[in-house]
Amino acid sequence: MPDFNQQVIEEFRANGGRVGGMFEGAALLLLTTTGARSGRGHTTPVGYVRDGARLLVFASNAGGPKHPTWFHNLRADPHVTVELGTPKRTVERFAATAVATAGEERDRLYAEQAARDPAFAAYQAGTDRTIPVVALHRVDLADPARHRAIAEHLTKVHAELRSELAALRADLESTSSQRAPEPGRRLARHCLTFCGALHAHHHNEDGVFDLLERQFPELTASLDRIRAEHRTVARTVEELEALLTSGADPSVLRAEVDRLATRLEDHFRYEEAELTPVLTRASAPSAPPTPSAAPAPPGS
Repeated sequence: MPDFNQQVIEEFRANGGRVGGMFEGAALLLLTTTGARSGRGHTTPVGYVRDGARLLVFASNAGGPKHPTWFHNLRADPHVTVELGTPKRTVERFAATAVATAGEERDRLYAEQAARDPAFAAYQAGTDRTIPVVALHRVDLADPARHRAIAEHLTKVHAELRSELAALRADLESTSSQRAPEPGRRLARHCLTFCGALHAHHHNEDGVFDLLERQFPELTASLDRIRAEHRTVARTVEELEALLTSGADPSVLRAEVDRLATRLEDHFRYEEAELTPVLTRASAPSAPPTPSAAPAPPGS
C-alpha cells in the first residue's frame, strides 16, 4: 500500500491533482499529517467533499477494523497540510486545522456521504467502529498566533533534523572505523529515514511559504532563495540515496553526508535569521500606550 500511495501522490502532483486508474474522476486531496510517534510528515491521498468553506474527509479505511494512520496522527497534532488540484491544473498547498466532528453533526455528514456514495454505507456496516468525519479548516495566516506557531515549529524541526544528522554522522563514523565493505542494513535505513524526513519538511515548508509570501511581500527575495536552496538540498539527497543503493563504501557516504550537513546548516541558519524575526515581530502583542503625565494639582 505505501508504494501504491506514493505512485498516486507523484501522479497527483505531476498532473495538477488529477490521477487515473481506480481514482480517475474522484475528488481527491493529499493530506500531510505529522506522525504521532515519529514526528515525520506523512502524506496520504484521501477522498473529500466540500462543505461550505471547509473540506470533509472520511476515515473509512475501506471499512477496516482500525482507524487509518492519518486519523491517529491528526488526533495527536491537528495542524495539517492540504494539497488540492485547481482548474488551472496546478496544485494548491495550504495549511489547515483538522477537527473531528461529533454527535448529530457527524451522523448527518456521514449519512449524506453514504447517500452520495453507497460504498460508505457498506464501510460502516462492515466495522464495529464509528467511522470519523473530519473537517479541514483552512488556516488564516493573518492570525498573529499562527505566525508564532510557525516560527516555533521551524525552530523545533530544525533542532530535530540537526540531531538526526549528528546521529547519522556518528553512525557513519562507527561503520567506517570497522572497515566494513558496504554500509549495513541499519545504516542504510537510518540514511533513508533521515532523507525522507528532510524531504517531507521542505515540501511542507514550500506550501506554507506560498501563503507567507502573500502575507509578507518583503520576504519574497528571501523565500525565493530558500526555495532554491530546497532544490539544491534535494539534489544532494538524491545523490546520497543513489550511493546507498549502489553499495558505496561508508567513507564515500560519509563525505557525501558531510557535504549535505554543510549545506543544511547554512540553509537552516539563513532560514531562521530571515523568517523568525518577521514572524515573531508580527505576533508580538502591541505595547500598551504610555500614560501621559497627570496634571499637577492646583497650587503646586
